[in-house]
Amino acid sequence: MRRIALATAFAAAALGFGTAAMAIDDNAKRLNVPSAEWKSETEIKDKLVAAGYTVREIETDDGAYEVDVVDKDGVRMELHVHPATGELLRGYDD
Repeated sequence: MRRIALATAFAAAALGFGTAAMAIDDNAKRLNVPSAEWKSETEIKDKLVAAGYTVREIETDDGAYEVDVVDKDGVRMELHVHPATGELLRGYDD
């Protein structure tokens, strides 16, 4: 009986830690860059054009730049760009 109670306690603790880790992970995806540190839309556009993209539209969403582009093969896509560095945010989910 004691083993079942102990196993249940460990399982509950593991589930609790897993949930907390997921919440931390999810919040880590959100950026919190002060507006004074953001690159201008022109700087972001210039960097993407230099990388071979045609920029169609730039917006801000969830603390990042959201950019509609067309790549060199004519494929239209949405990219997320770090507002302070101009780097592409791979796997950023808004």
